[in-house]
Amino acid sequence: MSIAKVNDIEMHYETHGHGEPLVMLHGFCMSGQMWSSFIPDFKDYFQLIIPDLRGHGRSTNPSRQFTHRQAALDVFALLDHLDIKRFKAIGYSSGGMTLIHMATQQPNRIEAMVLISAASHFPKPCREMMAQYTVENLSKEERDYYREIHFYGDEQTRLLVEQFRNMKDSYDDMNFTSPFLSTITAKTLVIHGDRDPYFPISIPTDMYNSIPHAYLWIFPNIGHDYIISKHEPEIKGTALEFLRGGWDKKSNI
Repeated sequence: MSIAKVNDIEMHYETHGHGEPLVMLHGFCMSGQMWSSFIPDFKDYFQLIIPDLRGHGRSTNPSRQFTHRQAALDVFALLDHLDIKRFKAIGYSSGGMTLIHMATQQPNRIEAMVLISAASHFPKPCREMMAQYTVENLSKEERDYYREIHFYGDEQTRLLVEQFRNMKDSYDDMNFTSPFLSTITAKTLVIHGDRDPYFPISIPTDMYNSIPHAYLWIFPNIGHDYIISKHEPEIKGTALEFLRGGWDKKSNI
């Protein structure tokens, strides 16, 4: 585990392997540990950069605020610190939403990216679910998981849960229209479950239709939280083939 002082935070990150840089971004209330099972399969082909986003895991967040826009700026600052100009990426949920910001902030830097259970905006049902997310409503399993991955204890978990709940009132962070998405130049694989309670299938479909070089992969009868754990072998294999450029060599006929 390494530390980089970027913007106003200490960002903890791991690096593994050699080759083209591949940034791996975790979901909200998670940490870079979510990618641990991907490392053995990916490190032989890529130099993996796996950060804990602002306020997650071991990374600090003095501002006590979180936006995906700022998370994108933090990751760019980390990559500048590592002298990485151009890269590929994979992101789950908030990690994917951070990548959407990155792909529109500095389009020329991302060559290809995989967006898993990500969204261009928060629809009303999502905001209603966010409003119900409180520390008091956490299950014992969730509390134990957060205590395992977050270095700064229950107060860190409480702040993350509060930030997630407050996203119900945010309309300027995740608010990407189709014309804005069309400015993304990265080859993009959109992976989504057709029973995602936060983000209905219309959202990944719109991203697929709006991003110029996009592919869409919908999993039937799967929601938001378990799409990777229940389909890990398929997702790892397909994402690896896509990110290695294998699809560029195949005919689409």
